[in-house]
Amino acid sequence: MNEAAPRDLRTARIAELDSLLERQPDAFKARYERAGLARELGAFAQAERDYLELLRRKPDDFGVLNDFGTLALNAGHGGAARSLFEEAVRRHPDNPMGRVNLANILLALGEHGAARRHFEAALHADPGHIHAHRGLGNLLADTGEAAAARRHRDLGFRNDFLTALPYRGPGVPLRVLLTISAMGGNTPTNSLLDATAFATTVLVAEYFDRKVALPPHDLVFNAIGDADICGEGLEAVRAILARTDRPVINRPAAVARTGRLANVERLRGIPGLIVPRMTRLPRALLSGPGAAAAIAAGGLSFPLLARAPGFHTGRNFVRVETVQHLAAAAENLPGDEAWLIEQLDARDGEGLYRKARVMIVAGKLYPLHLAISRDWKVHYYTADMAESPRHRAEEAAFLRDMPAFIGPRGMATLQGIAQTLELDYGGIDFAVNAEGDILFFEANATMVMVPLTADEKWDYRRQAFEDVFAAVRTMLMTRAAR
Repeated sequence: MNEAAPRDLRTARIAELDSLLERQPDAFKARYERAGLARELGAFAQAERDYLELLRRKPDDFGVLNDFGTLALNAGHGGAARSLFEEAVRRHPDNPMGRVNLANILLALGEHGAARRHFEAALHADPGHIHAHRGLGNLLADTGEAAAARRHRDLGFRNDFLTALPYRGPGVPLRVLLTISAMGGNTPTNSLLDATAFATTVLVAEYFDRKVALPPHDLVFNAIGDADICGEGLEAVRAILARTDRPVINRPAAVARTGRLANVERLRGIPGLIVPRMTRLPRALLSGPGAAAAIAAGGLSFPLLARAPGFHTGRNFVRVETVQHLAAAAENLPGDEAWLIEQLDARDGEGLYRKARVMIVAGKLYPLHLAISRDWKVHYYTADMAESPRHRAEEAAFLRDMPAFIGPRGMATLQGIAQTLELDYGGIDFAVNAEGDILFFEANATMVMVPLTADEKWDYRRQAFEDVFAAVRTMLMTRAAR
């Protein structure tokens, strides 16, 4: 069925297939079509049942393995998706799409060597495979091979810079033009732009041919969010916006002011906010005799944090205890420069670290999570949340009533950050110390909302996610109506 077919036609076709399968339960093609339609409509449980039955009958079918893996990935089941893509590659080693899907998961997990082998195998099977070029470009950028990354991105995007995503809803959708960067650093929007409400066209800003007309749209959502690596993309979006009079979410001028070092400087002075000292230095300097003097000149002392620009979720981000350890740490970071950052003490009396995240939507603050960990590098998916009912109870209190949890002074500080950032959509990572001050970690438009699994232990978090989704939808509808 045509990807653009409205929801009611897909639902009607599923009803036809239901009837057929009642008469012919062994009809493989009909069950496969029904699974695909259910997947497109977001009916995970129905699609899962069909895919499991299809695999029982034909465990080596590539389409079933690949589509089931995609379903699992979109539903937040990364482990299951990996297993399905691995099986697809094992049974169909010459199929490039299976290789690319598996490689992208491995890249997200930081398994660069294995991911690279699969991307290269995909390109050996199909030298023009655009998704293999794009993925390999991302991988090479991660490993600091900038020139090679650019070559692959050119091959992946130069002639394929517009993609219309399928619309699955009833009636007339709100048409969103989503601008992204080929360099990465984009706002994750899969869960925000519901395909039953929005018809989205993705535009890769750096490669857009200005001789091409912009696709029809009611609103532009600029998803380029990392000011430190996406300068070229943000400039390209400025030129694109000169050709439209439609409302814009996250104007590039506002995003461009949200680099890590820029944020530290512009947010310093907000009442109740503690921001870390920070400096950006050539990576080569950190391995030489001038390192100690450069660090002292930046007002920093050990231990400190070192990270490579342009990376998120804790990648290429390390704690350095002494100047003697700095050279080895710098050697393992990609790129030509590194940030050195003062470590703010976010520990409690038990030695536990906390990091909270609030989302900004149209100027309002929405609590998303509170992660509690014994490791200084606090990320929700590696924190001690799944194993600790006590930690989940504390997070539930934060989500239930954030103003009571952090106090009016903390709320005023967070609101001051949001007003300074001037982002329509973004997020703030922070902690609260014993005096009630906000310890600032990060604020930008690239904050990830990791999908929740079906496990009932996370039921207390679902309303917080729904509140953000509803706020984004209201913002987009309201702005477009203007």
